[in-house]
Amino acid sequence: MTSFVAYFRVSTTRQGRSGLGLDAQRIAVERYTGGRGELIAEYTEVESGRKDGRPQLAAAIDLCRKRKAVLVIAKLDRLARNVAFISNLMESRVEFIAADMPEAQRVTVHLIAAIAEHEREVISKRTKEALAAAKARGVRLGNPRPNPAKATSQAAERAAQFRVAILPLVQSFKAGGRSLRAIAADLNARQVPTLNGGRWHAATVSSILKKSVQTQM
Repeated sequence: MTSFVAYFRVSTTRQGRSGLGLDAQRIAVERYTGGRGELIAEYTEVESGRKDGRPQLAAAIDLCRKRKAVLVIAKLDRLARNVAFISNLMESRVEFIAADMPEAQRVTVHLIAAIAEHEREVISKRTKEALAAAKARGVRLGNPRPNPAKATSQAAERAAQFRVAILPLVQSFKAGGRSLRAIAADLNARQVPTLNGGRWHAATVSSILKKSVQTQM
């Protein structure tokens, strides 16, 4: 029988005490583990998702190693939107599962984390730029004029990074003789999201391959 160790995370002490969000996480984990094995322990972290130092998670991983258990969480984003953190978790060699996408492979998890981290960094950068612009104008709070060119450049950079991350997987399917429609179906089955978090279609796969060829020219 498989042993599971649950890891829950809430953002603030107040949220942890009130149970807001925690009950939903517990229900999701119990639904997944029910009938699949035994839930032997639960750990709850109360802090920001951007911090890598999590004593409760470290304890959960340590118990998983000792008991050869599977670490289970309610949602992938509960493990922090940070590629380095996800990489460290993978290197711990502890098996982990997200109840909201249990079929996701490790490459999928890393890809999702990479996209999420990039989005967080873009938001942080825009916030700093807005505050700097406001300070330069001598106001406490400002609403700087949007820069379409900069926004377009950032979107293009994000798209390019996504293509680099997903291309090896797409090319491996194509090398196996899969059609564009079949590749899209495989990606959807593996719960790999598109750049915008949607589902894959033949046209989406074709666009990735064509733009990658254009980049190499």
